[in-house]
Amino acid sequence: MLIRLIYVSKAVDPQTHASTDSMLRQAQAWNTQNEITGVLCEGQGVFLQALEGERGKVTRLYARISADPRHKELELIHCESITRRRYGGWSMARVGLSDVDPQTKIDWPDFDPYSANGLLVMARIDELIADGRVIDAPSSPGKA
Repeated sequence: MLIRLIYVSKAVDPQTHASTDSMLRQAQAWNTQNEITGVLCEGQGVFLQALEGERGKVTRLYARISADPRHKELELIHCESITRRRYGGWSMARVGLSDVDPQTKIDWPDFDPYSANGLLVMARIDELIADGRVIDAPSSPGKA
């Protein structure tokens, strides 16, 4: 059984390209080995991630993420059974969230991932992807 899980968390330390790149490369390698696909949105001290894959594997990964000391205020905001992957082409795409910051007043002046429902958050992720905000997206062959 496939599931999609979306969570939000805050970074414990300031986010840097080097630290996020390192974390992302580890995730991409692990996800490829475990047939997990998804999207990591990051910026302004927030991580917003969608994970897709076999239920047991995604559940175990979420448990690892929950125990990761680089995150705080981790909240599961959406989980559903799926028949098809939405982000199946990527082992873990990286999307910039700079415009989500309420200070910028650009695209989402009222968006708060901690108070939004999961379907709205997924729609926001899809909007960022459609707007070309994908920074890094290694493919995950055969998972679409």
